[in-house]
Amino acid sequence: MTVATNVKKCLASLKSAQASLKQLSIETGHPHAKDTFKKASDTTLRIIDRIEQRLQTLEREEPQYKGY
Repeated sequence: MTVATNVKKCLASLKSAQASLKQLSIETGHPHAKDTFKKASDTTLRIIDRIEQRLQTLEREEPQYKGY
């Protein structure tokens, strides 16, 4: 398995986790839990952005990984 494939799988997992955290922040009625889930969702989104940037760099430096 290539590095790019591993990064893309990790990215997909993070996106799923971020969506779950966002949904939990919307559905919960407890204010403290809502805030905690929102902060976790926002942090995960920032991590996703950084990994997507890294993936773009990886694909630019190693064109054979693009599109996998």
